[in-house]
Amino acid sequence: MKTDLEIAQEAVMEPIGAVAEKLGIPEDALELYGRYKAKISDEYLNRIKDRPEGKLILVTAINPTPAGEGKTTTSVGLGQAFGRLGKKAVVALREPSLGPCFGIKGGAAGGGYAQVVPMEELNLHFTGDFHAVTSANNLLAALLDNHIQQGNELQIDSRQIVWKRCMDMNDRVLRNIVVGLGNKTDGFVREDHFVITVASEIMAILCLAEDMKDLKERLSRIIVAYNHAGEPVTAGDLQAVGAMAALLKDAMKPNLIQTLEHTPVIVHGGPFANIAHGCNSVRATRAALKMADYCITEAGFGADLGAEKFFDIKCRMAGLKPDAAVLVATIRALKYNGGVAKAELGTENLEALERGIVNLEKHIENLQKYGVPVIVTLNSFVSDTEAEIRFVREFCESRQCEFALSEVWAKGGEGGIKLAEKVLAVLERTESRFRVLYEDSMPLTDKIRTVAAEIYGAGTVTFTAAAKRQLKQLTELGFGHLPVCMAKNQYSLSDDPKRLGRPRDFELTVREAYVSAGAGFVVALTGDVVTMPGLSGKPSAYGIDVNDNGVITGLF
Repeated sequence: MKTDLEIAQEAVMEPIGAVAEKLGIPEDALELYGRYKAKISDEYLNRIKDRPEGKLILVTAINPTPAGEGKTTTSVGLGQAFGRLGKKAVVALREPSLGPCFGIKGGAAGGGYAQVVPMEELNLHFTGDFHAVTSANNLLAALLDNHIQQGNELQIDSRQIVWKRCMDMNDRVLRNIVVGLGNKTDGFVREDHFVITVASEIMAILCLAEDMKDLKERLSRIIVAYNHAGEPVTAGDLQAVGAMAALLKDAMKPNLIQTLEHTPVIVHGGPFANIAHGCNSVRATRAALKMADYCITEAGFGADLGAEKFFDIKCRMAGLKPDAAVLVATIRALKYNGGVAKAELGTENLEALERGIVNLEKHIENLQKYGVPVIVTLNSFVSDTEAEIRFVREFCESRQCEFALSEVWAKGGEGGIKLAEKVLAVLERTESRFRVLYEDSMPLTDKIRTVAAEIYGAGTVTFTAAAKRQLKQLTELGFGHLPVCMAKNQYSLSDDPKRLGRPRDFELTVREAYVSAGAGFVVALTGDVVTMPGLSGKPSAYGIDVNDNGVITGLF
């Protein structure tokens, strides 16, 4: 079998103008980045804003495992299958981050014959959106330090600076650093920190802003520090908003590319789901809904993170109402949750499958709490047996949940037709009764407890002294009405990544809380989750190269 990269490199792509025609996008609405990539102009987005919207389908998954689940592969393959059935569909995805591409996670273009192309360009620099976010973030950091150096008119307390610099690469040594060393003109000495670009509040703002006016209003609300009186100091106070908006102007425009079968794909924004809200931009999703009858989008990692934030943050803020949710699982991942070692996942083991399927069960229950119809799909592997597939099918159907097998990795759109037909049938006969999990008026601590109990299955939530103090201060500052963005490891429903399956009645610890005032949510940090990942002992970067003809190898 060819590698994903080899399949992508052999693809015959259509000029992006031809892909745009399928959505009715005229040539003058495209800003070209070569032959196969384009941004969609602001003028065109304004032109279509009053159109009726299509159906919104969320693709999510069980907790990720080393065995792989294939959420993006399923999203892409489902879009291709809709096209084969003659339906007007568009896939709306996040942009990949460089850190995971060169770390252990790899890229985010799908896999096999259900990929987004050009694969290498998407996974590397793409259209420069992440560069723009990084630049805007670090401009604000530079203006903050310069303000203090130039006399500190705002009386910023250097011990209460909360804004962090960022870069789009896993680099653990940048988590905690000291800046300002050297001469007096080199700034004041203080401890500083980096986050990965996809964890930056600028990325969240980019993905939640409706337009330029909304973007600038959100940027102005960013809290960078507190003054000596304990009052917030914002990006607006630092007069940073105009310059930051200028850097983000082009990054605000959604990007259009294609799948291997030329299905249109809008790719825009890329916040992590374990440390941010994990969804592509509101602008991209709304544009997709205006352009097509069906928008297939995804949210990062498992449904306990990505789907919860998609519903409780993105849909709440943007007024989106999803029509269905596709929940991706694999036999291999379920057996891994049942205690089977990775090397033995190809062997039939119904006992382990029965132990591990409780993880899928919990995610089904969680999605049903939001009132959205659920379709479980098994991403097929050649090692799956008929007995194992039958067990999962019967398990899902006994829980009032639709089921379909997906073979999109091996067969592309053809392998997703059964899933597409199931989704279409559900949309035809079942009306979504979407609702959020908690109300805005609920206190922050209760919102956190609600997510922990209802979505994770926690028995108790413990707040450190620092977290209690921070949540109390945020409430007093007027942020108590905001939704919560839970920062938690992706591998377990709990805050302990080693607790697989369906842990019950565990204690979840909230160690820190802070507000992303521009994005519009309060972040609660749990367990040992960090906002600047590190590289592994053998990062993927070791295997990536370019040959003498300029062809990239080793990227996945």
